[in-house]
Amino acid sequence: MTSPSPQIRDASDRHVGLLAAWGRFPLLVAKALREQGYTVSCLAVADHADPALKKWCDDFQWIGLARLGGAIRYFRRRGVRQATMAGKFHKVIMYQPRVWLRHFPDWKFVTTFYRYFLLHDHDRKDDTLLGALADAFAAEGITFYPATDYAPELLVKPGQIAGRPPTAAQLADIEFGWDIAREMGRLDIGQSICVKDRAVLAVEAIEGTDACIHRAGQLCPQGGFTVVKVAKPQQDMRFDVPTVGEKTLRTMVAAGARVLAIEGDRTILLDDAEFRQYAASHKLSVVALAERPAAVAAA
Repeated sequence: MTSPSPQIRDASDRHVGLLAAWGRFPLLVAKALREQGYTVSCLAVADHADPALKKWCDDFQWIGLARLGGAIRYFRRRGVRQATMAGKFHKVIMYQPRVWLRHFPDWKFVTTFYRYFLLHDHDRKDDTLLGALADAFAAEGITFYPATDYAPELLVKPGQIAGRPPTAAQLADIEFGWDIAREMGRLDIGQSICVKDRAVLAVEAIEGTDACIHRAGQLCPQGGFTVVKVAKPQQDMRFDVPTVGEKTLRTMVAAGARVLAIEGDRTILLDDAEFRQYAASHKLSVVALAERPAAVAAA
């Protein structure tokens, strides 16, 4: 599924719906929207979103994880026609005991997702589930656009972000990990991989990047490994865009990682100044590449 063209978005419509999940990203998006003069109606996903969002929104309401019908009605009542999604949904919740008793779904959620949870004839990849969510809103006249359409400054530009450039050995690890991470993304498994001496230590799946890095540290207590995080080849920029922040760096330091390689122009960098300062003070090397590093090294 491809995301709607930014040209389709009505720039004269100054009212945006924000579906906010976990992390700092929704806060930065809400702040960017407010600073650009948009009216922001925010649906904050319970047990995910930060309560501090309320400060940056004109209208704010909590919504249960499985209350899709309520979410659609909220946006429709407020005249929202364009919306954006920001933050991470904790997919592991789906595999907890008695999940649907604790997150009792409404009828719209049931009719939209029953085939994925009951019939077992559809996969549960991120793109599949989030695409179905966006389609349900679109059927009611609410179109989701990438959050980076509204806050493009959050996408990191290619270049050396912090620390010294990677050594030849580290570049070899980045090149090795880049291809594998790309293939993982194509299969919609995950976006991050931890590598040392061109050996895979850990790959990201449902647990997320931080847990992947932590596991690599457990498996490689001598440290010194490289983390590679790239976008999917078919990346739908409306959701699941690769994101890094100071928390990523703190996890790297705790686990013993030394290098972070990300994809320029397709990765969200949270709190840029604080990120760079933390990386510099802990002697981490962070590089954003526009293409496979072998091509960069040969240029």
